[in-house]
Amino acid sequence: MFLFLIHFWWWQFRLGHLVEWNFNLYLFVTLYALLLYLLCALVFSDSASEYPDYREYFYARRQWFFGLLALAYAVDMVDTWIKGPAYFHSFGNEFLVRNLAYIVLCGIAMLTRSPRFHGAFVSLGLAYQAAWIARQFETL
Repeated sequence: MFLFLIHFWWWQFRLGHLVEWNFNLYLFVTLYALLLYLLCALVFSDSASEYPDYREYFYARRQWFFGLLALAYAVDMVDTWIKGPAYFHSFGNEFLVRNLAYIVLCGIAMLTRSPRFHGAFVSLGLAYQAAWIARQFETL
């Protein structure tokens, strides 16, 4: 979540290049930030103490967490389009494939409690996301 948040705010710098802002755009960005807040609240909740361990807490909340995370990747595509069609297309097909793959994997994560799947998803997802950020966003 920390990496996602850093990446989100880095992307939002691009919105400074928009000539005209309106309330709908402002509301969209605000709701996107709220979505990320909700994801963090699900992961770092005070109610985790009601479970025998953090793993059980996470698995009990996984449908909400991964449902919201899939929504965040869908909203990410809209957010990227808002920055301009040229900007959206500058990422090529990898951007669409990446986001759609994350959405599908989040769907699978909602359905399974497999520690192997979740471990692989988080490990490979973090590695890929770090590589994506390094390749795409080294500078503004």
